[in-house]
Amino acid sequence: MRQINKVAVLGSGVMGSAIAAHLANAGIDVLLLDMVPGEPDEAEKKAGIDPGSAAFRNKVATRALDALTKSKPAALYLPRYREYIETGNFEDDIARLKECDWAIEVIVENMEVKKRFLADKVVQNLKEGAILSTNTSGLSVNEMAKVLPESLRKNFLVTHFFNPPRYMRLMEIVGCEQADPEVVGFMADFLGRRLGKGIVYAKDTPNFIANRIGAYAGAVTYRHMDEMGLTVEEADAITGAAMARPKTATFALWDLVGIDTVGRVMENSYQLLVNDEERELFKVPDSMKQMVSLGLIGKKAGKGFYKRETVEGNSVKFFYDYRTGEYRPTVSPKFASVLATKMIDDPGARVSTLVNGTDHAAEFAWKTVRDTLIYAARRIPEIADDVLNIDNAMKWGYNWELGPFEILDALGVAAFVERADRDAVPLPQMLREVERFYKVEGGKRFYYSVADKGFVEVPRAATAVSLTLLKDAGAVAEHNSAASVVDLGDGVFCLEFHSKLNTIGGDTMSMVHKAIRRAEQDGVGLVIGNEGGVFSAGANLMLIAMAIAEGAYDEIDLMVRAFQKAMMAIKYSKIPVVAAPHQLAMGGGCETCLHADAINAHAETYMGLVEIGVGLLPAGGGTKEMAIRAIQLAEQNDCEVMPFLLKNYRNIAMAKVSTSGDELFEMGFMRHGDSVSMDIDRRLHDAKQKVIALAANYRPGRPVTGLKAPGRSIAAAIKAQLWNLEKGEFISSHDRYLASGIAEVITGGDLPAGTLISEQYLLDLEREMFLKFCGQKKTAERIQHMLKKGKPLRN
Repeated sequence: MRQINKVAVLGSGVMGSAIAAHLANAGIDVLLLDMVPGEPDEAEKKAGIDPGSAAFRNKVATRALDALTKSKPAALYLPRYREYIETGNFEDDIARLKECDWAIEVIVENMEVKKRFLADKVVQNLKEGAILSTNTSGLSVNEMAKVLPESLRKNFLVTHFFNPPRYMRLMEIVGCEQADPEVVGFMADFLGRRLGKGIVYAKDTPNFIANRIGAYAGAVTYRHMDEMGLTVEEADAITGAAMARPKTATFALWDLVGIDTVGRVMENSYQLLVNDEERELFKVPDSMKQMVSLGLIGKKAGKGFYKRETVEGNSVKFFYDYRTGEYRPTVSPKFASVLATKMIDDPGARVSTLVNGTDHAAEFAWKTVRDTLIYAARRIPEIADDVLNIDNAMKWGYNWELGPFEILDALGVAAFVERADRDAVPLPQMLREVERFYKVEGGKRFYYSVADKGFVEVPRAATAVSLTLLKDAGAVAEHNSAASVVDLGDGVFCLEFHSKLNTIGGDTMSMVHKAIRRAEQDGVGLVIGNEGGVFSAGANLMLIAMAIAEGAYDEIDLMVRAFQKAMMAIKYSKIPVVAAPHQLAMGGGCETCLHADAINAHAETYMGLVEIGVGLLPAGGGTKEMAIRAIQLAEQNDCEVMPFLLKNYRNIAMAKVSTSGDELFEMGFMRHGDSVSMDIDRRLHDAKQKVIALAANYRPGRPVTGLKAPGRSIAAAIKAQLWNLEKGEFISSHDRYLASGIAEVITGGDLPAGTLISEQYLLDLEREMFLKFCGQKKTAERIQHMLKKGKPLRN
C-alpha cells in the first residue's frame, strides 16, 4: 500500500518553504533543499565561516526556514513543528531524494529552468515508485513531462498550492497525459485527508482554473472601472462583500498579491492564450506598467493601489489615481445599491440585490459580473470538464462565497440571459439551454453536466457530513430560529447553531437542553457543530448592552444563570458530548467547547475567552473551568497550583486566542483525548466517531466538590503585578480593575488557600463579578464600541 511519510520540497522560496511548513503541520517529515550560495559575505568572512561547511552550503534553505517560523500570519501551527523540516542543498543532498516518497518542485516559474532542473538533478535521484510533482501556477505539465523518462511520467503531475498554503484550501491537480489515474487519485485523497485541501481537477491550459478566471475577473473590473470613470476605491467598495467576494475586493487584493505578480499573470495569459476571445483584455494597462516601473507594487513595497502615511500625527489612507498617477485621500464612497446589501446574509441574494440596483455602482457591478460569468461559461470544457471544478476553484482559491455558476443560479439563468441579450452581449449556447446548474433532491446535491446534458450527483466522501443535505433529507429533530438538532445517524445527534455569527441567546440555550434530552432518550451521544462561517462569536452582546442601558440587572442575572445552566447540562449529560469548533470560537462559543466531554477541532480554529475586551469576564463557566483545571492538575502532579493557575488566568486576562487548533492543547483548552481534523469536511464525521467511541463505556460525571481554593494570597500576588503594569502604563486603570476581579474569581474569592469549595461556588463567584462589571460605565463604553466598530476599546 502506497504511503507518504517523507517529502522532498525542491526550492525554499516563499511558496516552497510555506509548503514545507504545511507538510510539517500534518506531521510529515520534510527535506527542504535549495541552491548552494555564492561566496561568503563580509560578515561571514569576519566570523570565519567555512564556505565548505554544511551550515554555509545549506544557508539558503536554512534562512528560509528561519524566516518561516517568524512569518505572519503563521505558516506553522506551532513553532516547534519546524523540527519536522530538515534543510539541505541541491548539490550535496539531492541524492537523498531516494529517502522520499514524494518530491515536489517549487523553483522559479520558468519552463526552461524547470525542465533543465528536472532532467539534470531530479530524475536520476528519485526513489523507485516515488511521486514527482510541480507546483507551477500555470506552465504546461505535458511540456515538462517531455524531459522525463517514460516510466516516471506515470507518477508526474501538477500539485498547485495557493498562497499561503496553510490558509488557502485550493489544490489544483493536473496529471500529465501519461499519468496513472490511480496515482492522481491517491494524491487527491492524500492532499485532501492529510493536508485539508479542496481538490479541483484542472486541464493543462495556461493558469489552470482559478488564476485564469481570477485574472479575467480582475482585468474586466479594471476595464469597466476605466470606461465608467470610477476610482479604485469605488471599484473595491462594489466588488467586495456586496459581490460575495472577500473584503479585499479587487485592487486591495492586487496589493496583497503584488501588482508586479498580477501583471506577470496577465502578460503570461496574453502571450499563451492566442485563441482566447478575450485575449486583448489580458494586456497589462499602461497605468499598471507605470506603477510597476515606479516600484508601486503593493503591500511588499508599502505602496500600491493604496498606501498609508502619517499626516499631522494621524495615519491617513490614500488611493492611487490611475488617471493622474497621484495619490488621493480615501473617502469611503457610499452607493445605494451597495448599502442595500449590508444586512443580507445570503450571498446569492446579496449579488442579486447589487446588480439589480439602479445607480452607477449597480451598472458597474452588473457589467463586471455579467462578463465574468459569460467568460467562465465559455471555458467548459477548455479548462475543466464541469461547472463544479470551476466553482470550487473560485471559492477555495479566491475566497469567493459563490462560484460563477452558483451566482448564475442565484440571479436566475433565464433572467441573466434575457438581460445580457438586452445588452447585445454574445452568449454561449449552453446558457440558453440550462434552467439551473445545481439542485438538491432527497438529501443529495446535483450539478448540471455540460457533457452529459443532465444532472450528476456531486461526489462526496463517506467521511464528509453535510448538515444542509441531512436537513433536506428530513433529518431535523428539533428546530427554532437560532439552532437545530439534526440526526447524524447511528444514534448521534448534532446541535447546530445558525443565528447571525452563531451568537448564543435564549433560543440557542433552549435548544441545548432539547438536544441533550433528545440524545439521552433516542441516541447515544451529541455533537455540537455547524457549517457557518464561524463556530460561534459568543454570547449575544446586544442583549447585554440593552439590559445594561435599561439598568435591568435582574434580567442580566437570569441570562447568566440560564447560560451557566446550559453549560452544566452539557458537562453533566447522561450521554457523551463532543464539540466540533472551527474558525472563531469566542467567549461563550469557547465555553461551550470547554464543557463538552471532548473536542474535535478543525485545524484552523481560533478560540479564546475574550470577554475582558468588552469589560466583562467569562461567566458561562469559562473562568470556573480554568480554575478547576488548574486545581486538578496541581493535585494530579502533587505540586503547587500557582504555575497552572497563572497560565489559565493569563488566557482570560490577556484575552488570548489560539492561532490554530493545535495551539489549544498548549493553552489548556484541549486535553489528552481531544483531536484536530485537517480536512474541514471530515470535522463533523470525526466528532461523530469520537461520540460513538466514548458512548461504549460512558460514565456521566457529577458536579465537582472538595476543590482546594488557591486562595487570596495568589490573588494578592497577581494584583501586585497588575499595579506595576498600570504604573508602567502598560494597562489602563479599568484593565487593572477587570483583571483584579478575574483574579479574585479564579483563585476562589476571599478565602485562605486550601479552603474546600465546589464547582457551583465558582459559578456563583463568576456571576456576581459579571454583574459587578456590568455596572461599570467603562464596561458599557467597551460594549458599545465593540457593537459599533467591531474592535475592542482600551479605556
